[in-house]
Amino acid sequence: MSKVEDPRNLNYRLLEYGARVIKLVEFLPKTLVGRRIGDQLLRSGTSAGANYEEAQGAESKDVFVHKRQIALKELRESNYWLRLLLRAGVLTLEELSNLLDESGQLRAMLSKAVATPKGKAKA
Repeated sequence: MSKVEDPRNLNYRLLEYGARVIKLVEFLPKTLVGRRIGDQLLRSGTSAGANYEEAQGAESKDVFVHKRQIALKELRESNYWLRLLLRAGVLTLEELSNLLDESGQLRAMLSKAVATPKGKAKA
């Protein structure tokens, strides 16, 4: 396994998360609710990885931290849409549990990734 495909690598995990979100959105019912929530979930679930990736090429520490904060915000939003799909009965816990779990783990990892540079900036 290459470092790029290492499950401990946040870039890789966010890429996989985005791909899983895409597959889930394709699976949603083609109803008004499925389309509207699907649009929001697709946007936020794929944006997290894109913003994290952009942070890697940031021109300053402030932009680096800001892009990571946006990635975290998008992860929080995608987690909300997943929970809403569950609460509304659109999908079952069985269908969503793995993705909800991954969303929580990624949020924790990204929260730490956001806090670390901030703490160093204040020192």
